[in-house]
Amino acid sequence: MKTATYLMSALIVSAAFVGCGPLQSGQSKSSQPQDGQVDRFSFVEHPERNSIDILLDGQPYTAYCYADSLKKPVLFPLRTKGGNFITRGWPVQPRANERTDHPHHIGLWFNYGDVNGLDFWNNSTSIPTEKRMGYGSIHHAAVNRTESNGNSGVLDVTKYWLGPQGDSLLKEDTRYVFHVEADSSTSIELDIKLTALKDVSFKDNKEGVLGIRLARELEHPSDQPAKFTDANGIVTEVTQANNDGVTGHYVSSEGAEGDDVWGTRGKWVSLNGTIKGEDVSLVILDHSGNPGYPTYWHARGYGLFAANPLGQKELSGGKDVLNFKLDNGASTRFRYKVLIHAGNKLDAAAINDRFREFSGQ
Repeated sequence: MKTATYLMSALIVSAAFVGCGPLQSGQSKSSQPQDGQVDRFSFVEHPERNSIDILLDGQPYTAYCYADSLKKPVLFPLRTKGGNFITRGWPVQPRANERTDHPHHIGLWFNYGDVNGLDFWNNSTSIPTEKRMGYGSIHHAAVNRTESNGNSGVLDVTKYWLGPQGDSLLKEDTRYVFHVEADSSTSIELDIKLTALKDVSFKDNKEGVLGIRLARELEHPSDQPAKFTDANGIVTEVTQANNDGVTGHYVSSEGAEGDDVWGTRGKWVSLNGTIKGEDVSLVILDHSGNPGYPTYWHARGYGLFAANPLGQKELSGGKDVLNFKLDNGASTRFRYKVLIHAGNKLDAAAINDRFREFSGQ
């Protein structure tokens, strides 16, 4: 009975997200202008699915998904250039041996756990009706432009952060820049402008702000009980996790490793692992101009990889306090770069070079 209940819950959650993510390969081809330059990235809009496919050399790379059921727009899934998934599939596209916790952890997203007392981070379709007044959601408003230029592609969008009764707290203008690096790794830069539409308070909270939910292979090995899917999508509770192929290991710019990265500050964190024989380094670079720089890291061994510069009191054990605020009409800017490097593992010197280039230091 317990297994059947878990299965029904998983099916209900999964059904809400049908259509998120590129459907298949070969949907488009890279264009080649008369000057001979090949545009590597292309964008295919699917208004009926509330998504935009981002293709690299005509193959699925990621998708910008903005269905209301997601409670915020996300990039899902993320892949290496070779096509291996680095993000968890559940609850959108479940795969075998995946954890089924935190249904709000989907792909790559940006939001926060306490904005004028509303929780934007934990919102999902699983929140009981009687509790939904405590949650906010982020709604896609417009695609301002898409652009392809050689090794880069740009998606520029506008979103609104809404309270449970539809009132607007923030306008978000985000520019996603997708890029093929010189070493054939790929990157995603996020340039996020938040404009307050009323006085807004971001009370220190551990849930934020830039998050990625990882594929099982990039988690840290664990012997703790948990719930996992099998090859048929059935959810089962196990007393000890199967760690076959689980290879993740965090390393921060300040030398912290593994679970010790959580609650520390740093300019960047790298997550190293192996997926189907392919060595992978997934790196989040902070930017020196961001509020709360250098960020605290909300990096968990079970598969949450997040940078949180606003939750300082919670992540420092009370040592630091920020309680960031924006007055009505004021704006702030967050910039991050996500490196997806495959084929070998990036060392600290190489990542520091990327950080200096990105952050202007």
